[in-house]
Amino acid sequence: MKKIVFLIAIFAAITANGQTRNFKNKAYLDELVTIMQGSYSSEKQAVADTSYFNISLKMVPIWKDKGHYLYVEQALAKKQDKPYRVRIYKITQRGDNEFVSEIHTLKNEKDWIGKWKTPEAFDNLSLDDIELKQGCEVVLKRIEKNKFAGQTGIKTCVSELRGASYATSKVTVLPNQILSWDQGFDKDGKQVWGAEKAGYIFDKI
Repeated sequence: MKKIVFLIAIFAAITANGQTRNFKNKAYLDELVTIMQGSYSSEKQAVADTSYFNISLKMVPIWKDKGHYLYVEQALAKKQDKPYRVRIYKITQRGDNEFVSEIHTLKNEKDWIGKWKTPEAFDNLSLDDIELKQGCEVVLKRIEKNKFAGQTGIKTCVSELRGASYATSKVTVLPNQILSWDQGFDKDGKQVWGAEKAGYIFDKI
């Protein structure tokens, strides 16, 4: 019995943070997280096409001893002190070339705005202070070196924003860019928010 308990404990340790030791390409997870993090801007796209807003995006690694987590802030460039999206992403590996970016909200998000400047501040934030957005995870596949692309499930991410019933996200991660297309749809499949022509192009600063 003790031997069985011991083996279970070892298995639990191996699979902590959604990872296992039998992936052939474990380094790909680090590759993905490394190119995701940074400061981004959609200013170039907004100048070229006024139907797009100039948006600031911050993605900073936190909780390095707990796995692969990124603190994320998204705001209009002129209102960076009032971000409209504050999240924590948890990145895990699900297959040799497949990865999952789980989306978490913060219970007291106003307390953490601007803390991307001092990531160590999140040492005071616990896992109990964040909440998973079920069905809103983005599944990414490694297309080639330093290129990952994927999207949310079909109608899995519930949204009530501006009359929406569900939301979708399509994402491509590159060394110097993140392409992100977030859209909200009502129960009849009509788009009610988000870019209409194509996604946002965030250039790494």
